Formats: sequence, C-alpha cells, structure tokens
Amino acid sequence: MSLAVELRNVSFGYRPGQRVLDDISLRIGEGEFVAIAGPNGGGKTTLVKLIVGLERPTTGETFLFGEPAQRFSRRRVLGYLAQRAELGGEAPTTVREVVSAGRLASGPLVGPLRRRDRELVASAIERVGLGGVVDAPLRTLSGGMQQRAFIAKALAGEPSLLVLDEPTTGVDAESQESLAGLLDELHSELGVTILYVSHEFGAVERFVERLLLVRRTIVFDGPPGDLPGLWHDPSHTHAPA
Repeated sequence: MSLAVELRNVSFGYRPGQRVLDDISLRIGEGEFVAIAGPNGGGKTTLVKLIVGLERPTTGETFLFGEPAQRFSRRRVLGYLAQRAELGGEAPTTVREVVSAGRLASGPLVGPLRRRDRELVASAIERVGLGGVVDAPLRTLSGGMQQRAFIAKALAGEPSLLVLDEPTTGVDAESQESLAGLLDELHSELGVTILYVSHEFGAVERFVERLLLVRRTIVFDGPPGDLPGLWHDPSHTHAPA
C-alpha cells in the first residue's frame, strides 16, 4: 500500500516539558477517507499541523507521500483548510480571487491564470454553491459562505491529499450535505485521500471509512462502527484509553 501520511513515534509540545501529543505512530494509505475526532485540547489540530508540515515534531518523524513533511516538495498535491480560515482586515478580495489563489502552486505566481486554471476555479466555486456571488467581496458574505469559499480554494488545486480542519463551522445543514456529496465524489471517483477533522461529522459520517480518536495519543483507530455510541460524541468520558 502506498502511503499518503506516515508518523513514526511522534511527540510534540509547544513548550519544553509539555506534551500535547505523545508517541504517535500512524500510517494512512493513499485513497483513504479518515475522520479525526477528539475532545477540545486533545491534540486534533496539532496532529494535522504535524501531518502537513506546519509544525516539526519534538521527537519522531513525519512523512507525506514518502518525503519528510517539513521539506515536502510537491505542495500542489496538498489541499489544506485550516481551522477558522479568515481573510485579514477589510481587504476587498472577491470569492473568485480567493479561490484562484488555490491554483498558484500549479503555475506562475504572477500574471493571468491559464484557461485550465480558470475552468478549475469556476468548477470549484460551483461545487460549493457560490456561483451567484463569485464577484462579491468575501468580507460581505456570511461566515458559512466564507468557509465555503476557502473549501473551494482547497479544491481548486486538484489535491491528492485534502485536509479539512473543522470545515463545517458556521455552515448550514444544506451546505454540509453538499460538501459531503462532493467529498464522496472526490474520494470514490478520483481517489483523493481525505482527512476530515471535526467534533461532529453529520452528513459525511456515512462516507468515512476510518476513525482516529485523539486524546494526546491515538486511543482508537478503526472503522467507525467498531466504536458504538462514541462516534457521535468523541469527547465521551468513557472512550477507550
């Protein structure tokens, strides 16, 4: 099995003597749809930052597609939506411009987008249901619509690995259903590896193949159905330790 993600005995702390994550070993194969759950402060977001190379382990090693994550050379295959993505200040950036930024890793950093880039941007915008506000300044939209724009930005890059950290925060139920259908299509038809971090999984729950429950270390790793009663409430105090 080719690996998209591998962690070897990884521990991490933001300060000396503090451990946010402790001795995590993890292998995620290409094409898997994996949910990452756990209580607040359990280390979910920190784990994701280690996976995509934004943090360096205190001990251990992290790999993306076989390369050290911190020196990963093919950033264009990685689509990452950080928790509570925001656009700074009062910038008048439009939905189209935000999503177009998702194509920068695949072409020149300056100058107009190529025809295929424009087509992919338009497709990503339509997929998240923002076709009617494509030229609206992002700051004028609701929090849920802004979140959809950042999801479209991640999709525009045609990622092989899509990492979404709390992607449905502030997003209405209908949009969550649309996102779930889109992720299922990317996974089942295009073979995209998906890591989906959330407190609750709602519409995507039926598509997830594997659940990681994180509480400083990985306390459960397996099919969601093997964790009855806790799949809907990952902060449950009786989770296995």
